[in-house]
Amino acid sequence: MRFESILFLCVANSARSQMAEGLAHAIFGPDVLVQSAGSQPSRVNPFAVEVMREIGIPLAGQWSKSVDTIDPASVDLVVTLCAEEVCPVFLSGAARIHWPIEDPDRSNENLRDEEQLQHFRVARDGIRARLLQLAAERTAQ
Repeated sequence: MRFESILFLCVANSARSQMAEGLAHAIFGPDVLVQSAGSQPSRVNPFAVEVMREIGIPLAGQWSKSVDTIDPASVDLVVTLCAEEVCPVFLSGAARIHWPIEDPDRSNENLRDEEQLQHFRVARDGIRARLLQLAAERTAQ
């Protein structure tokens, strides 16, 4: 699969898509334009920041963005990361991939911080594994 730009989408653009953006920057470097956005942007989740810091990838400089602010001409590949909720729509001719990653934010549950962080680690590691596979497919062509 060839692409020069990638957009990660989820609802709040606070956790999964932010982690995917940071991971993709680290994996693809300057060869690929990496963006993330959501249909109901909020803020970058502090737990996402923490679990990315654990693997040496800072999310500093990233912020929650609306899908409406993304230029469709700047996107070759759209990756949606929603599992149980309805993913945002992005109208363009870009190729699409769906990775159903469960939302790690369990703020509605009564969890200790370490339990919450574990959900974020699972999401991070699942996204990283898929991105490494995508990178291998991209360079194999």
